[in-house]
Amino acid sequence: MSDAPIATTDTRAPTLERTLTLRTVTLFGLAYLAPLIVLGTFGVLAESSAGSTGSAYLLALVAMLFTAYSYGKMAAAFPVAGSAYTFTRRSIGPRIGFMVGWAILLDYFFIPMAIWLIGAAFLSTAFPAVPTWVWVIGFIVLTSGLNLVGVKLAANVNSLLMVIQLLVLGLFILLSLRHVIGLGGAGAAFNGAPFLNPKTTIGGVAAGAALAAYSFLGFDAVTTMTEEVIEPRKTVPRAILLIILLGGGMFVIASYSTQLVHPGGAFKDSSAAAFDIAKTIGTDLFASVFLGGLILAQFTSGISAQAAVSRLLFAMGRDNVLPKRFFGFIHPRFHTPALNILLAGATGLIALKLSVATSTSFINFGAFTAFTFVNLSVIALFIRGRGERGWKRVVTEFVAPTIGAVVDVWLLLSLESNAKILGVIWLTLGLAYLAYLTRLFRVPPPEVTYVE
Repeated sequence: MSDAPIATTDTRAPTLERTLTLRTVTLFGLAYLAPLIVLGTFGVLAESSAGSTGSAYLLALVAMLFTAYSYGKMAAAFPVAGSAYTFTRRSIGPRIGFMVGWAILLDYFFIPMAIWLIGAAFLSTAFPAVPTWVWVIGFIVLTSGLNLVGVKLAANVNSLLMVIQLLVLGLFILLSLRHVIGLGGAGAAFNGAPFLNPKTTIGGVAAGAALAAYSFLGFDAVTTMTEEVIEPRKTVPRAILLIILLGGGMFVIASYSTQLVHPGGAFKDSSAAAFDIAKTIGTDLFASVFLGGLILAQFTSGISAQAAVSRLLFAMGRDNVLPKRFFGFIHPRFHTPALNILLAGATGLIALKLSVATSTSFINFGAFTAFTFVNLSVIALFIRGRGERGWKRVVTEFVAPTIGAVVDVWLLLSLESNAKILGVIWLTLGLAYLAYLTRLFRVPPPEVTYVE
């Protein structure tokens, strides 16, 4: 408790306990990515890239590493909860920070909702007699309960579920390779077609990479938990890079082995391609195990997603950008932002009236907006910084984040028109609230100064 940030303007300000290590933070981030879900999107990605899923994921991995590096730099500079919102507010300005926080709320609020909805859809397919709303509410209640009791318990549960998820993914990869070797010998496991084949084009790989980049959304969620991390200046940057590298590695290997089983990008039903492949490489029993793994992936990711949005709201509430009495509340026993957790759960009930496509359309606009401004934040600190600017600083603090920002803007502009329209409407509402909060921009948004 003594290591937690304390508000200099209020010695009674609520604080979060530092209990998370590099291992638990990395597992939390991997759970947010839900590595097994890469198989759920395999068919669509293979269609977009003409069977070059390996190249698509490699390109996406390289692109996301630039943004991940910027997140690590900012997390080391400002080890407090709030993610892109805090980084932008501290480096560029409070008004821009507010708008970035408002944009990412769209992402953070709808990710757990979409996760619960997708999980419910899988279970409804397996058990059609049970209404979808039962599964949705079940996910919300269990996830909210774990996060309310405390992030330490949630992290332990995530660790167990992540092990199960990785075992299923590993088994899928091994069975895929066994199937390929059984048909074509050992040499068939070493085939460059998933990276380069006669139908591969630069445009196709780029389109596939834009889609594959969505699999990485959520790696930044661990920065919202910085105030609960032991030695955050070292731990959080390392965790971010580990999440991207480990997650990206799993994505590349899984897509490669799966693409070997089913070369090309033609499927009877691309959205169900992984289920068909599971039956091909195993049995109906394995297909059932695979379905169970997908459900566990959804549940694990939901725990991380709800925890992340609750802590983003806490950071904004603590600064009085959102009403402090509600959003800045910390439960006296569990030391968790309880009201924010309950709000995220209640918002998830909207999933009862939405389709998976509608809910996911809200997500990407906020994510890429936040990614762009985190890269710009690193550049802003570099421009304002003092001291010698050698070539190393120019590369790491200007060139690298510039590349990251350009890639993120490209991904933002590549979104479908409905997502961009909804995003602009959301930002307009945020701008109106900011005008009210700042008396038509005459004063900055309220903020509290924190020291370590």
